Parts: sequence; C-alpha cells; structure tokens
Amino acid sequence: MCAAKGAPPPTVTWALDDEPIPRDSGHRSNQYTMSDGTTVSHMNVTSPQIKDGGVYRCTARNSVGSAEYQARINVRGPPSIRAMKNITAVAGRDTFINCRVIGYPYYSIKWYKDSLLLPDNHRQVVFENGTLKLMDVQKGMDEGEYLCSVLIQPQLSISQSVHVTVKVPPLIQPFEFPPASIGQLLYIPCVVSSGDMPIHITWRKDGHVILSGSGVTIESKEFMSSLQISSVSLKHNGNYTCIASNDAATVSRERQLIVRVPPRFVVQPNNQDGIYGKAGVLNCSVDGYPPPKVMWKHAKGSGNPQQYHPIPLTGRIQILPNSSLLIRHVLEEDIGYYLCQASNGVGTDISKSMFLTVKIPAMITSHPNTTIAIKGQTKELNCTARGERPIIIRWEKGDTVIDPDRNMRYAITTKDNGDEVISTLKLKPADRGDSVFFSCHAINSYGEDRGLIQLTVQEPPDPPELEIREVKARSMNLRWTQRFDGNSIITGFDIEYKNKSDSWDFKQSTRNISPTINQANIVDLHPASVYSIRMYSFNKIGRSEPSKELTISTEEAAPDGPPMDVTLQPITSQSIQVTWKAPKKELQNGVIRGYQIGYRENSPGSNGQYSIVEMKATGDSEVYTLDNLKKFAQYGVVVQAFNRAGTGPSSSEINATTLEDVPSQPPENVRAISITSDVAVISWSEPPRSTLNGVLKGYRVIFWSLYMDGEWGEMQNITTTRERVELRGMEKFTNYSVQVLAYTQAGDGVRSSVLYIQTKEDIPGPPAGIKAVPSSASSVVVSWLPPAKPNGIIRKYTIFCSSPGSGQPAPSEYETSPDQLFYRIAHLNRGQQYLLWVAAVTSAGRGNISEKVTIEPAGKAPAKIISFGGTVTTPWMKDVRLPCNSVGEPVPAIKWTKDSEDSAIPVTVDGHRLIQANGTLVLRSVKAEDSGYYTCTATNTWGFDTIIINLLVQVPPDQPRLTVSKTSASSITLAWIPGDNGGSSIRGFVLQYSVDNSEEWKDVFISSSERSFKLESLKCGTWYKVKLAAKNSVGAGRISEIIEAKTHGREPSFSKDQHLFTHINSTHARLNLQGWSSGGCPITAIVLEYRPKGNWVWQSLRTNSSSEVFLTELREATWYELRMKACNSAGCGNETTQFATLDYDGSTIPPIKSAQGEGDDVKKLFTIACPVILATLGVALLFIIRKKRKEKRLKRLRDAKSLAEMLISKNNRSFDTPVKGPPQGPRLHIDIPRVQLLIEDKEGIKQLGDDKATIPVTDTEFSQAVNPQSFCTGVSLHHPALIQNTGPLIDMSDIRPGTNPVSRKSVKSAHSTRNRYSSQWTLTKCQASTPARTLTSDWRTVGSQHGITVTESDSYSASLSQDTDKGRNSMVSTESASSTYEELARAYEHAKLEEQLQHAKFEITECFISDSSSDQMTTGTTDNADSMTSMSTPSEPGICRFTASPPKPQDSERGKGVAVPIPHRASKSDYCNLPLYVKSEAFFRKPDAHEPCPVVPPREASIRNLARAYHAQARHMTLEPGAKPLGLPPPASAATTLPQRTLPMPGPAGPAPAPAASAAPAPPVAAEPPVAVAAAAAEARVPTHSKVGGSRDSLLEMSTSGVGRSQKQGAGAYSKSYTLV
Repeated sequence: MCAAKGAPPPTVTWALDDEPIPRDSGHRSNQYTMSDGTTVSHMNVTSPQIKDGGVYRCTARNSVGSAEYQARINVRGPPSIRAMKNITAVAGRDTFINCRVIGYPYYSIKWYKDSLLLPDNHRQVVFENGTLKLMDVQKGMDEGEYLCSVLIQPQLSISQSVHVTVKVPPLIQPFEFPPASIGQLLYIPCVVSSGDMPIHITWRKDGHVILSGSGVTIESKEFMSSLQISSVSLKHNGNYTCIASNDAATVSRERQLIVRVPPRFVVQPNNQDGIYGKAGVLNCSVDGYPPPKVMWKHAKGSGNPQQYHPIPLTGRIQILPNSSLLIRHVLEEDIGYYLCQASNGVGTDISKSMFLTVKIPAMITSHPNTTIAIKGQTKELNCTARGERPIIIRWEKGDTVIDPDRNMRYAITTKDNGDEVISTLKLKPADRGDSVFFSCHAINSYGEDRGLIQLTVQEPPDPPELEIREVKARSMNLRWTQRFDGNSIITGFDIEYKNKSDSWDFKQSTRNISPTINQANIVDLHPASVYSIRMYSFNKIGRSEPSKELTISTEEAAPDGPPMDVTLQPITSQSIQVTWKAPKKELQNGVIRGYQIGYRENSPGSNGQYSIVEMKATGDSEVYTLDNLKKFAQYGVVVQAFNRAGTGPSSSEINATTLEDVPSQPPENVRAISITSDVAVISWSEPPRSTLNGVLKGYRVIFWSLYMDGEWGEMQNITTTRERVELRGMEKFTNYSVQVLAYTQAGDGVRSSVLYIQTKEDIPGPPAGIKAVPSSASSVVVSWLPPAKPNGIIRKYTIFCSSPGSGQPAPSEYETSPDQLFYRIAHLNRGQQYLLWVAAVTSAGRGNISEKVTIEPAGKAPAKIISFGGTVTTPWMKDVRLPCNSVGEPVPAIKWTKDSEDSAIPVTVDGHRLIQANGTLVLRSVKAEDSGYYTCTATNTWGFDTIIINLLVQVPPDQPRLTVSKTSASSITLAWIPGDNGGSSIRGFVLQYSVDNSEEWKDVFISSSERSFKLESLKCGTWYKVKLAAKNSVGAGRISEIIEAKTHGREPSFSKDQHLFTHINSTHARLNLQGWSSGGCPITAIVLEYRPKGNWVWQSLRTNSSSEVFLTELREATWYELRMKACNSAGCGNETTQFATLDYDGSTIPPIKSAQGEGDDVKKLFTIACPVILATLGVALLFIIRKKRKEKRLKRLRDAKSLAEMLISKNNRSFDTPVKGPPQGPRLHIDIPRVQLLIEDKEGIKQLGDDKATIPVTDTEFSQAVNPQSFCTGVSLHHPALIQNTGPLIDMSDIRPGTNPVSRKSVKSAHSTRNRYSSQWTLTKCQASTPARTLTSDWRTVGSQHGITVTESDSYSASLSQDTDKGRNSMVSTESASSTYEELARAYEHAKLEEQLQHAKFEITECFISDSSSDQMTTGTTDNADSMTSMSTPSEPGICRFTASPPKPQDSERGKGVAVPIPHRASKSDYCNLPLYVKSEAFFRKPDAHEPCPVVPPREASIRNLARAYHAQARHMTLEPGAKPLGLPPPASAATTLPQRTLPMPGPAGPAPAPAASAAPAPPVAAEPPVAVAAAAAEARVPTHSKVGGSRDSLLEMSTSGVGRSQKQGAGAYSKSYTLV
C-alpha cells in the first residue's frame, strides 16, 4: 500500500527494479481517495514468483510535483541477477549502477572493475543493497566494464557485467559586450573550448530566438559562433545568450549589451503666467541614455537676466519626474527668468530659458471671524478686499446669495480705499435665522476669495424637552434635553408640578437647578395620583417659555391604612367568618386588589405563627370564612389590604373562639368487668383535653348483644357524667359489644374501640318446646327444644315422669347428654296417663321446667314426628340440616316437600339435597332460592304427622344508593340509603374512593349506623370516584354504582390586569408572577419557556415562586416569545406573550411586521376549510353510527319476533284446560343497552272461572270521597315473582352468583321488607269530564274465546315514573326508550301472541331502571279506612310505562263470558285452619265464606290460599268513564287479595257479601238493559266500605268524577301482563 497527499490529488504509479510493473493477472493495482484527501494505492501480487522480488517504488505525481518511496521485497528461491543495461554517465556528475538480485537468500553482492574489488578510490561507494555510486565521473578513469558478483552459497557465486560509457559536456569560453553608441559596428564571438563532438551552438536575446531582419547576423562554425550588428541602435539593448549542446549536456553563457544616447529636448520651456497663491508648472522634458540629469536655475527681475542661480528645491518648489518644475504656491517673488539644463555624459549639455509673470487674484484682507448680535437689534458686517482690478464683492448667507432688492431686511454698501475695496452688510433687525455663517466673496479675472463671518444671534432659550424616565409610588425621575439654548449658556432650570385637577396657582416648584444636570427626582408625591408637570430654562438673555405639559400617574404603593371595622363571627366548630371594610380612601394608595387574612391559634402551646390566606377584593365590605380550624380553639385574626404595590399595615388582632364540636377521640382506658349473670361494670378515663373540642357534658355507653347465630341484638345506651357505669338487666351468659363516647353540647364524639364482654352463667330457662308420643304399649318418646335462653352451657337435661293416679309422690327422673333432645321412657303401664316435663341444667344449676304434657302408652303407634317445625335461619353457602325424627309402628315413611305457588313439590334427592335414614333433610351450600317452607310428612299404617320448617337463607346485603351531598376544596360529603340487608343486620359499610384517572382504591370502614361520611384531605380541584358496599354477617354485598364528584378548585389562570414585566433592559427581564390566580388550589410549580422569535429551541426555567423571576442572558434588541404554565392539583393553566429587549443604548425596537403574501391566503383558506371538513366528517360519522345502531336494533327486534313466534307456537293451548303445575308462559327477552327487558306471557296463570272469584264491579266497591274534577284513572300492576318455579321477571346476568331474586318473607313479622326485584307498570286513562265511569282492569279470559270488549274511543296514556336517583343510574332517555320499545311492541304485535294484539297498539313512553331501598316503602294498612286513596302516580322507581289503544268495536263479539276481579274483604273463617307459622306472619282469605274450617291437612289449606293470594295480587282495578258494556261476566261470590309484600294480621271483619246476588249469570243482550241489572246487582252484594291491603305502590288510582249509578261495565278482557325490569 502507498498513501500520498497533495492538491490536486496525485496519481500513483508503481515500478519494480526501475521498470514499470506490467498489468496482468498476477499484478493488479487500484487507487482511491479518502475523506481527508489522502490518495491510497494498492499493488496486489497474486501467487508471487521469484521474479516478483526486488525493489518496489511508488511514485505520486500531480501538476505541482512528485514524491516517491521504495522498499525491497524478497521472494525466496534460487537467487539470480536481473539483466542490466549499459549505462551512459556524464563526466563531472554522479552515477549509480544497480545490481538487481532476485531470489532469496544470498550472502553478499560485490563489484569488480578490471578484476579489482571496488571501491578502490574515494569516488566509489558500494551500498549494502548492491548499488555502486560513482562520484564526479571521469572519462578516462571510470569508463569501462563493471562486474556484479553475488555469493549465493559459500563456494558458489553468480555474476553479470555492465558497460559504462562516459560523455564530456561542452565548455564555453567567457565573452563580454564592449560599450556601444548608436551607429557603431559590433562583433561578439562564442567559442566552445572542450566537449564531445558534435556540438550545436545557438543565440537568444532576452530569452527569445533572434529573428532575421533585426539587424543582427549570426555565423556558426564547428565549435564557434559569432554575433554581428552592422549599426547599433537603441533596439539592440538587451541580454544575449550563447547556448552549446552535445550528447552529454547543454550549457549557456549570457551577457548584456548597453547602447548610449546624448540628451535632447522633448518639450522645451516657454514663457508663461502664474497666479498668486496657485500652483504653477514650468514645462521641460528631455530624453537620452543613460537618462539625462536636469537642473533648473532662476534669475530674478524682469530685465535681461544677469546671473542664474540654482533653484533650491523645497517643499514649495519641486522637480517632477518628467523634469518639469512645480511651484506649489506662486508668490510675487517668483517673477523672473528660469533655465532648464540637461546632461548625461554623452555629447554636450543642452539648456533653454523662459520668463514667469505673476498675476494677483482677488483676496479678502480683512473681516471679522465671529460676531454677536442680539435678537431684534441692527447689526453691520464689514469685509475688505484687494487684487487685480476690477474686483466684485458678493455677500452670501450660508449657501444663498443675499439680494437686498428681494429681502429688504438686508442692505449692502461698497467703497474704494486705495488699493483696497470695503463692503458693508447691514441686518435690520437680527433674527434667530441669522445665527449662521455669512460670507463675503471677492472676484476678479484671476480668482476669487471668501471671508467667513460667524454671526451669533442671542435670545432667551427654548423650553427644554421633558420626558419621564421612571415613575414610582412617591417619586418620579425626570430627564430633559435642552434643544436650543438661545446661543447663550444655560444658567439654570425651574420645575413646576401640580395635581392635575388643580390650577397652576397651586403649583409646587423646584428652582435654580444647576445647568450641568439633565435629570432630577421629584419626591414626596402621593401614590396612585395624577400630576401635571412643566419646566423652564434660563440663560443671560432671559427665561424660556414653559415646556410641554406632561401628565403622569404615580404608581400604587402599599396601603398606608389597615382595613376597618374587623369583626369575627364563629360559624362552625372549624370556621370563623371574618368581616371588615376597606381602608380609608386616602390611605389606599391605589386600587385594593385583595386582602390577606392572617390567623393564628392563641391556645397554650401554639407556635404563634400566622397562617395567611388571600382573597380578591369585591367591594367596600368584605366577608371571608376561615375553614379547617381547630375545634373549640381561640384564634387571633388580622387583616391586611394589598394592591399591586404590596401589602398595607394589618388591623389590630381580634380574637374569637370556634364553636364546640363533638370530641374527636374516644375515652381512654375503657375496661369492662362482668359482675353477675346480668350485671357488668364499665369504666374509662376522660379523653385528652385537646380532643374534647368543647365543654364535656358527659359520657354515653353503647352496648348490644351478639347472638350465637351471628345476629346482633338491639342497641342500647346509657348516659352518665361519671367515668364508671353499671349495666344491669343484661341477658345472661351473652356476649356483648361495648363502646364508650364522650359528648359535648355539639353532640356525640368518637366511639371507643369495641370492647367484648360476656355475662356470667345462670340457671337456664325452660325448654322452648316439648312433645311426647307413644312408641309402644309400654314406652313413650319425649322430645324437646333447647331453652330459648340457655343462660350458659347446657351440661345435661333432666326428664321428669310422674303418674298422678299411681300414688307415687315423687316423679321419676332421667338424665341425658346436652346433645340429645329426645328420650325413650320404657316400662310404663298401658292405659295409664303420665305427666312429662323437662328441665335443662348448667353449671349454675337446674333451670326452669318446660310445659307438662300428658301421654298414655298405646297399643297402636301411629306415625309421629318428634322433631319441631319453625323458622331456621342460615347464611348462604352453608350446609343445613332440617331434622325430621319420627316414631311409630310400623316405621313411618318420611316424605319432604317444598311449598310452591299452588302446590307442594316433592324434594328430589341429588347432589344438592340429601335425605338421611333418620329423616333429616340435608341441603348443601344453600342459596337464596333454597329459602321457603319445607314440609316433612311421616306416614305409617295408623296415621301421619307433619311439621313445616321455614328456611331463611341470609345473603349479602344489596347495594346502597350513594349520592354526593356537599363538596369543598378538600372534602366530599357522601350520603346513602342502604339497600336490603339480605336477611341479616348490616354490620357496617366499606367506602372506596380513588382519583378519577387512577385505579388505586382506598378503603374506609364506616359504622352501620352512619348514613353519611365526609372524605377529607383530598386534592383540590380533582375528580374522585366513590363506591360503597354494605356488610352483614354473611359478607360484603354488591357495590353501589360508582359516582364521581369533584372537589372545589380549578387550574391556575393569569389575570390580564396584572403587569407581567416590571423591568426590561437589553439582556435581562424581570417578571412579576403575581398575576397568576391559584384557582382555589395552591400553585405547585410555574414553568417558563422563552426563545427568540424565529428560533426553534426553547429555554426553560422552573420556579415555585409566584412573585418575581429574572430572565437573564438575553440578546439585545430582540423580540422574544414567552409561554408560561402554572400547575396545581387541579391541572395546569397556560399563558403566552411576547416581549422585546432594549437596544444597547436603551432604546426600544420596532415591532415585527408579519410578511403578507401567498402564505396568508393559504393560511386563510386552511382556516376556513378545516372546520368545514371536520363538520362534514362529523356528520358523516354520526350518520354511519346511527345507521349501524338502527340496523342492530332492527336485528334484535327481528330476533325477538322470531323467538316470540317460536315460543307461542309451542304454547297454543285452550283456556278451558286447567293448568297443572307452575305457569310456563312464553318469555321474550330483548337486550337493550343498559336496560334488560322481559315480556312474559301470563296466559299460563290458573283459570279462575269456576271458583266464583270474579264479579262485576260497581261504584260501591270504592271510596265515596271522590273528586269530580279528576279525569284520569289508573291501575298499578305488580309482579313480585314470589314463587320459585316461576322465576324472576328480570335478567339474571346482573345477579350475584348463588342467589335467586325472589321475594323473601321477613324474619320478623313486625318489619316490612320490600322485594327489590319487583317491577310495576301503570295504566292511566284520561278523558273528558263525564259523570259516568266504567271499571276495567288487567282482564283475564275465563271462557274458551279470546276477546277484548271496550269502546271505540278508549285510549290510554302513561304516568311518568318518579325517579329518586339523579345520579348515574342505568337510565334510558325518554326519546330512545320510546322509539325502541315502540318498535318492540310492533314486533310483538306481529308475532301474534294473541289474536287481539293485531288490533292494538302499544307504546312505551317512559322507562327508568334503578334499585330502591326498603326504607322508602310503607307497610300495608290494617285499619277500616279505605286504602284506595287517589294517587296520581306510584312513586316506585324501576318502572316502565306504556300506552295501549284497545281493539276496534267490531272485535267486541269475541269478548263474551269474561270476568272482572273486585276487591274483597275476608272473614274470620278464612284464617282458622292456617298453620301456626302462617297465622303469625300473614293473613290469607278463603274463597268460600260459608264453610267454617274445612277438614283438610293444614298444608293443603295454606298452599291453596297462598296460590290464590298470589293470583289475586296481580288483579288490580281502574275506573274508566264512558265505557260501553257488551256483556256481563258470570257472578262470583268473592275474590281473594293479598297485600303487597307484607302479610299483616287481619283487622275486624266487615259485612259479608250478599250471596243471593250471584244467582245466575246474565246472558249477553242489548247494551242498555244489562246496565241496570249490573248496577243493581253490584249495589246489593258489595259492601260500602271495602278494604284493600297493600303498600303505597299498589294503591289504586281512583277516578274522582261523580258517582254514577248508571255505571257501564266493560265485559271484554285478555290475560296479558307485561313486566319491564
């Protein structure tokens, strides 16, 4: 590789042993240039051979020069010598002979000449590489054969010879040119004295070949050449070179020829004139060779010259290069004769004379340089001139010629005075404009002269130009410039200023200001005031006029006075209201922007430091509330006003104490000691004084019992002022939870942690129940229930058996373990009666005995169950055992059933249910749907026995309804209404909250008694998500809807009224950041970014201060862009602006002008087009979305229609066929977003035609207190879905796993529990006011034909639901729900669920979906007052309403034989045969009032009545005026009803309906006659005051129009019921 560098880039060539390397397959080279300009060349040798060894040389050449480098490369192999060429050497020079050896290795290289080993003299050198150097080669000595010998082995050499020939170069003998003159002959020889022949000789002149015709002849011979010139002239001057050359070399010799010429005149001198004071040149020019020397001489006088004298050459007189004489300033003494003489030593000298005459031009000889005039006075200016006559004198003012004829203020006079002329200029009078240079010009034929006169006209000065440099609150800095001083030195200044509203008579002055000062400070000004200011200047002539009047406003200063009338008013325990008035007007020093309220706690131990809050000013009177103060603490408050300049003095500190609050900590050291089985002592100590937050009024002890089943007892409390209390009357051997709190005037404080205590054991109470049954002729079995109050741990039971007729005074005693609840007593006498009773025993002793039962052993042992029925409560997901132990001979068969709607369903044994050998029913992992009444029946040959067990499965509580009641900057107050408790009392609530954009939830546990909670220490101005769940003994329930709330506050904003920049110079800017408003949340950071306009890189500055910030290292005279971002917890606010730095001299720079051009048009077009395009895209997107939604909705409706048709096709059956088992009507489920809709066909409900349960209805069945102004009647339909097999009419996807949303009966009959899964819709009908009314209802078909018979004009309207939750419930808007459900109704109509639906129209008008709390419901009424009071709309949420237009009159023939349900009053006989557990919880009515108590098993009676009650609940009534009857239904004796959700105990029985009224059904005839019959019949058989139980949701909406006796009854009905959930 070879690298070289040069400019231009060089070209590299390669050579091997001085021979170019051939380009073939074995030798390849390439060359390239690197980025730094280096040229690199590579020589690649492929498969090197011996011949490739040798010396490689790379040579780099460019147009400037060359460079080379060489190195040897040895290739191993037999050595040999490359062929050597003969060498020609030049005598006298050095010669190198190379012996190129290839192959390797070899031992040495030696040179021989004439068999002599070289070197043999000092001129020979042999180098190690085999090169021989011959220095100063001599022809005779060095010419000949040379031998190169290479030793390749110790005794073996190779050699090769080369011949050296020596050539001798030519030698020219010296020659010279003799001096020559013009016209002479010249001969110059050039002779070569030595050199090898042939020799060639040539001549050159000045480096050029001598041409023929130049007057030069050249003659050449063998070793000589001559140069001949026949007539020498000036053109032959030059350098001549003789060149001789042969084979050895070329030599030359150069000499100069010089030709001499005598002097001669080129320009001769002539007589001439010179002008005084001007420059003059006396011409004289000569030539010759050598160049002649010129000398000038002068002879004074105008006569004949007597003697010439050499002219001394001075600065005024000089000889020019062309030999002329220069006189720079001609004087009068220069008059005379001048001689020009030239000589150069060739020939004789030459000379010539001339005469110089001097002329005098016009000259100003006398004039004043400066003069002064007083403005308004006359002034004369004089000027004297001399020179060649005639002389003209002209006056000029500045550059303007004065013409007295045109300007009468000037006059010019001229007079001669000997050889001088005097001119006078008179000014009358002098003016300011005359303060210029006047000039008098003297002119003649030879020149002109000018005299300058500076005239100064003095006068009083002009007023100074006044400017305001800086204005502060109480001072201002003035700077002035004195533009015109009146041409007299300023002697002083006066400054005057006043209030702008005052006259100058009330001015204030600052006088005799030094003239050396150009600025001043005016102090003692009033802040925020407007001043007028002017100025005078003085000189010795007088005072100026006043300057231009300036108006300035002093800056604001911090107020000098405090706010007035500061008062404090405690508002709450943590807030004080501060009121005050603004400071006095004259002390405000500006516009009051706001106030700082400082407050500190003055209680002992406080640090005494003020906390400061700010507020903006709103007027002359201000109010501010200090929040988050310590409770019941004294605070000192001061108020300060501030404006833009700062904060004024504070008001005097005023003290106030916050109101009392509840204690924030519970009592300490709470202890509980159990004294006896019903007495415990609780003691504690007072809470820390600092946490009382008021005056301690006393203590409250809260305690409640904890039962073994996990339920809590009633919460009790005792109030005391002591720190110890004795709790008496506690339940024995019971766990209690105890809490203690302190209270003040404000209320109860924080409760202490729950303390657990157990009362001591006592003797137990009597067993809760006892049974005795004969098991054989000599034995009986007695069973019992554990005591309701065991009062301790049962150790054993003692059974007593006595025979009153046996004469034994003491009963027999038997003992059993506490786990055994039955005992077989044997060895008894058949036919003898025995008394049996049982007592429990604890460690405290034997308890009270049970009831005594009488039993007699019998020969026959009918089946008897010794287990007890009743209510069993259990948490869900637990295994439950329902015992049914029996005795009898033969062994009884056990059968378990579960009560359904109208029948008892046998319990099937599967993985969930198991019946053990002893008859016990085991339910595994019970769920909510396992709740219900279970009946165990034991049967053998001699009889049967049954028990009924009510299983209540407790589930987690329902979701609460959560709302936001109040928010502040750091808190959110929440309120909620609990949902259903799931059958177990609520233990507490878990509140979870997080920041809106975060999923990190924080938990807060809240007491079960709380219904509101305040989340504190929240971020200001931040959205929060909150959700709530209730917990009971089972676990946590469903989480409420997530609600969102925002604390008060917003992101910072910048006030445009606040000045941002307070100071800007050329490199710095000071910013006032007080214009940033915090938005109610403290500012955490302010980021400033700035850059010069047109620059892309932003410089950033971050600060936490909101006062002043400096921007440094700015460019001078530059416009900057500034953007600011201030952040707080609520977000960030942005502000952008521009500013410019000053120039280096403190001046401002002009604004940047935006370039106008095509870019603006494009920008405008873009600005207009963008919104249009975006709007078009938005409309298109909205259209696509709505189209897709419509397609999806239509698809769902088509699916609904298909499903309905499929279901109905499977359900077509006659209404005459009685229904067996639970109803199995078709159910249509349409999934609409956020709403689940089910429409269930109620055709499957049991037919009521033969049970005499329907009769026509008249006005007497309703309250007589009616309002004739009401036009609307309505009916409310409820579907609580009580029976398990029917299933809920809701979507199951939203229910917790393991639960079935059916109505559960309350554990305690005194509590009314609302079924949260129920739904309702209401039909109302509004018509014109008419006295007649017609009752219709949810018709049920009792004949085999379908049909609806109502008037043609009948129509229905919907009642709006009252939705109580305005939060984020799953709510469907009226518009979307209406359109969606209308489509659904039409699809359902086409599905032909019923023939009459072809003639009806359904329309949903409103739908709200939400859960409701049981706390909002009311229980059924039990008094005799009519419960059907007029209500406009049921207020139950979770309701969907629809309207229906009944079919046309031509379809009325189909509605024959229909029945209308009526309200009914039950008698005592309806109640007699119900089981005990049913009697205690509900009231059922029996269909036949004449049968006292039928002899049927209690189970069948209860199931029958329960089923009828369920059906009756779905039949409610609506009065409708104007209906036309087409037929009457068959009369019925009574109709059963069941109060909604609660089954209260019956009230006093009312009069029974008249049975005679139901003699025979009336046939369908003409319209009028049946009306009277129906009315009369109705009046005869319906009591006046009928009573309908139910919650307020189920109250019928009564028509309040007049009570018409000609009431028309609609006779057509259909049994369709729609439930929307």
